[in-house]
Amino acid sequence: MTGCPEERDQLAYSVFAKACPSRCTLENVTGRWGGLTLGALYEGSLRFNELRRRVDGVSEKMLSQTLHALERDGLVHREAQPTNPPRVDYELTPLGREVAGRLLSLIECVEGAMDEVLASRERYDAARGAR
Repeated sequence: MTGCPEERDQLAYSVFAKACPSRCTLENVTGRWGGLTLGALYEGSLRFNELRRRVDGVSEKMLSQTLHALERDGLVHREAQPTNPPRVDYELTPLGREVAGRLLSLIECVEGAMDEVLASRERYDAARGAR
């Protein structure tokens, strides 16, 4: 099955079931570094260090682990060039582009709501501090 069906009834998998393999993929996609990596690659192919600079704050180790997980899930393609020094490029697969596009919609929604979120945090903190 390719893509993400719109109707939950059509799903053969359920992330709400503990043993479902889709849960691991969802964690890879929505985890801190997975989502940012997919979003960065949506702009186009990047080399490892370019990607690391784009995803500010990610360590080399975490980016490497994230890329391996996303590649294993079929969302990222790794292309190694037989040059000296070796050149490795990363790009989204068609499924990766679809998932990243949906993630970017969520990212834009969150970024667009940040004034409201920050105001809510202030109200919450003020109420908690007043006790």
